[in-house]
Amino acid sequence: MEESIFKKFPVPDVIMADSVNVDNSVLQVNGHFHTPYSFSAFSEIRQAFDMAEREKVEVLGINDFYTMDGYREFSEWAEIYKIFPLYNIEFMALQKDLQRKGIRVNDPNNPGRTYFSGKGLKYPVTLSGSVLERLQNVQKGSNSQTREMLGKLNDFLKELKVDISFSFDEVKNKYARNLLRERHIAKALREKITEVFSEEEDQKSFYFKLFSGKAVNSSMKDEVGLENEIRSNLLKSGGKAFVAEDDQAFLSLEQVIEIIIKAGGIPCYPVLLDNSKGEYTDYESDFDQLYKNLISKKIYSLELIPGRNHPEILEKFVNFFNKKGFVITFGTEHNTPRLDPVTVLDGNKKQLSDEMKKISYEGACVIAAHQYLVSKGEKGYLKKNGRARVEERNYYINLGNIVIKHFIAEG
Repeated sequence: MEESIFKKFPVPDVIMADSVNVDNSVLQVNGHFHTPYSFSAFSEIRQAFDMAEREKVEVLGINDFYTMDGYREFSEWAEIYKIFPLYNIEFMALQKDLQRKGIRVNDPNNPGRTYFSGKGLKYPVTLSGSVLERLQNVQKGSNSQTREMLGKLNDFLKELKVDISFSFDEVKNKYARNLLRERHIAKALREKITEVFSEEEDQKSFYFKLFSGKAVNSSMKDEVGLENEIRSNLLKSGGKAFVAEDDQAFLSLEQVIEIIIKAGGIPCYPVLLDNSKGEYTDYESDFDQLYKNLISKKIYSLELIPGRNHPEILEKFVNFFNKKGFVITFGTEHNTPRLDPVTVLDGNKKQLSDEMKKISYEGACVIAAHQYLVSKGEKGYLKKNGRARVEERNYYINLGNIVIKHFIAEG
């Protein structure tokens, strides 16, 4: 039976009374990583905890696409390793007004498309009615798209006269848990090519045909590179197995936010920030305007993946929004086949500055406090009108620090 990790925790007044015995040391946090319940570099959830333990990361945040199915297993490993769990989720929404204006939000290629996260959902999660139906429809829509992709891939493989084909159930059962993603298809195809063609030269020749006369760039031992090439040549726009996402199937940002709040979470905007050339999307290029846009939508939480940003730009952005009272967390995603460290590093693959680590930990503390309070039937970080208790942020930071360290020390 699923139960809250806070079931045995003291009530707020009691746990706060013990604050004099709790130190204010900053812990390492990874507040955003994906698991095999969507797609992940990790073969199993435990692998993330193994790595976190070795790297001395003491707070982890699950952040799968469209699903909370991994929460139970995530909780179990958190209890065993005494690594504090943050319960998160990620969606892709569509802001149609921005799409019509051609404004890119945090998807650099598709105007209006908006990645969006929920932080600190109540576990166990209970959803019902139209909100649950919306979530289930998003999951069904995602699987429908990949089912159609497999159909088109099979047709193309038949044209190439090669004895390779895939059924949806076969790929889903072998590579996925609930949601079958595009990356699962790429992995399944790469493995099948290696199985059918034992010689590297034969593999290269087949990739040449598969990519319609384009030579493969990756070595036959570079699994990550090969899967990325399969995706870009076959599964992306213009590819033989590409299936466009139906704009009508996307939830609006408002609908996504409603699901997150109904699930007990905090709406959180994932920031893309600068790319390798120092360029920004239209939506994020003006920090002041971004702040106004987010506040107008009652969004007071941000997350970033520092490994893809220039450190000086990251610090400038984070300091700007931290001074505005935003809750800010960092993560690694691990949403590709490449198994990088669990430790959050900057764009130069260096440790974050002490200031950035502190801000990240404080953000995790607010989320931890929110999870704890909501589980106890108390007010969380959001008011009834959906706005955040920004003026009480320091209280939530202090309480969250106590909650996290209580869990790590005693569970």
